[in-house]
Amino acid sequence: MPGEESRRPSGRPWRCGAPADVRVRDRPLLIFDGDCHFCRRWIARWRQLTGERIEYAPYQEVAVLFPDISPEAFRRSVQFVEIDGSVTQGAEAVFRSLAYAPYRGWLLLVYRQVPLAAPLAERFYRFVAAHRIGFSRLTRCLWGASVERPSYLLTRWLFLRMLGIIFFIAFVSFGIQAKGLVGSEGILPAEKTLERAAASLGPERYMRFPTLSWLSRDEPGVDLLWMGGAALSVLLIVDAAPGPILALLWALYLSLSSLAGVFLEFQWDILLLETAFLSIFFAPWKLLTGIYRDTQPSPVALWLLRFLLFRLMFASGVVKLASGDSTWWNLTALQVHFETQPLPTWIGWYAHQLPDWALKWSTVGMFLVELVLPFFIFLPRRGRLLAFAGFVIFQLTIALTGNYCFFNLLTIALCVLLLDDTLVARFFPAGMAAQSESPRRPGVTRWVRAGVVASLFVLILPLECMALSRCFRRPLPWPEALERWQEEVFPFRVVAGYGLFSRMTTTRPEIIVEGSNDGQTWLPYEFKWKPGDLKRRPAFVAPHQPRLDWQMWFAALGDLRSNPWFQSFLVRLFQGSKEVLALLDKNPFPESPPRYLRAVLYEYHFTDEAQRRQDGAWWRRDMKGLYCPPISLRKD
Repeated sequence: MPGEESRRPSGRPWRCGAPADVRVRDRPLLIFDGDCHFCRRWIARWRQLTGERIEYAPYQEVAVLFPDISPEAFRRSVQFVEIDGSVTQGAEAVFRSLAYAPYRGWLLLVYRQVPLAAPLAERFYRFVAAHRIGFSRLTRCLWGASVERPSYLLTRWLFLRMLGIIFFIAFVSFGIQAKGLVGSEGILPAEKTLERAAASLGPERYMRFPTLSWLSRDEPGVDLLWMGGAALSVLLIVDAAPGPILALLWALYLSLSSLAGVFLEFQWDILLLETAFLSIFFAPWKLLTGIYRDTQPSPVALWLLRFLLFRLMFASGVVKLASGDSTWWNLTALQVHFETQPLPTWIGWYAHQLPDWALKWSTVGMFLVELVLPFFIFLPRRGRLLAFAGFVIFQLTIALTGNYCFFNLLTIALCVLLLDDTLVARFFPAGMAAQSESPRRPGVTRWVRAGVVASLFVLILPLECMALSRCFRRPLPWPEALERWQEEVFPFRVVAGYGLFSRMTTTRPEIIVEGSNDGQTWLPYEFKWKPGDLKRRPAFVAPHQPRLDWQMWFAALGDLRSNPWFQSFLVRLFQGSKEVLALLDKNPFPESPPRYLRAVLYEYHFTDEAQRRQDGAWWRRDMKGLYCPPISLRKD
């Protein structure tokens, strides 16, 4: 700590080593208290940051070389000795030493130029120095045994492999449904979608409706998109050219997302695109496999991905309270959630049977995870580890009670970024962990990539803050230029707002599509996964997402006019489209399509244990009316 003088010249070049050592050093020296555990921990961190630019030594070894510095001054604060022999101590010594580390020079600039920064910094330093034991315990509590700068090579390797698996699932899951959803005989043919976009958008269609399908408007173009995406996902999994591959995966999935409309615009589809976009700047840009070829990932890109996880989790909690929905405020939402969610599982049926007090406490726990734990993302290692554990357990619980396709897996992949190599290495072979300790040294491209990532940060962060602010349902006066910029990038799905179930669905309307040849006897079309047959047990289908089954849940919450795709679906049933019928589990008219179709609206509820033991039914239902009255296909 500074005594009477915070800086004083010694009048001669300093020498290091034994008194007889006459070699004049060409590097500054930071002298610290070698008996202080707190000092030793942070000196190890600074040594990593500054590398060979600075020498470090405990005063117990070199104090004899500096008779002008009293033993009390050595014990009271660190001493920084410049090459010219000048000495600083306390906070100024800390900032001067850190100025030798890349990207840390701004700290000394703030100390020197900002009013009151210097006295406040010195006062804080004296406070910490006077309470070293307490701060040493706090450091161990937050960081663990080591505060050295963490590495993220293994973490990134694991994250990108998980992202590759998720992309493979997403492409293949959509691909096996593509003909029925957007094929030429599907519900929303891609070719017609492109024609409408071209007619309404004109020359702006390439920016307002981004898709590679502009190059090929027929059905094989869709097949090439999802098959190419699946193939590239495998390359990402095996660690081949991760950066370029991620850019292509993002472009291919964006193309499908634009084409498929309502069938590919769920929050997890957008989350996958945003994650992939940021990961382009997080991934190593190399061609050959091998972690030894990697350089450390950009800390800015890592921070943006963590901020995405923060927005996802925190916004999910805020939107529930900001909506004013009474079921969230009185903690009764989970009493209906398990039976009203889109595709429940049989474990969800058992969760629905839990007593009300257990469901209320579960809701409290959910709010703690969504509103409190997200802030732990920005804490040191142990705080992030606690957030990781809470988020993963929460996502696994959601996955057990409901089918949310690859959403839970994608969220867990983002949670992996809360860990560093110290924690991840124990799950890797020793040889691979050893490779990560000697990464390839960065070349000239390091500065190019740093500039690109810095530009990304400046352009994207304001949009992310805008997206986060909207979950509070309080409009803010953002600059008009920023609003226009958001409109420009919106079609590319690089920034989005999140928050599921802001208003809890308290009932479960369910559409049952029926056909008839005489208008009297009606036979139901059975879907593969959504509730229909009362005795069919709710099943697990995730990470695959049956897109039609999901859209049927949303359609039941609205009406026929607000879901034009449903009308197209009925037309395809009249036409006996094999592609659309393949999306269903049971076609009651295998020989030829029926003459009449109708859609009946029921309200479904889980049965209780007594009723299920009695008749084996998992559901009970009450008819509410007709969603679509009997119709027939006009034949000219």
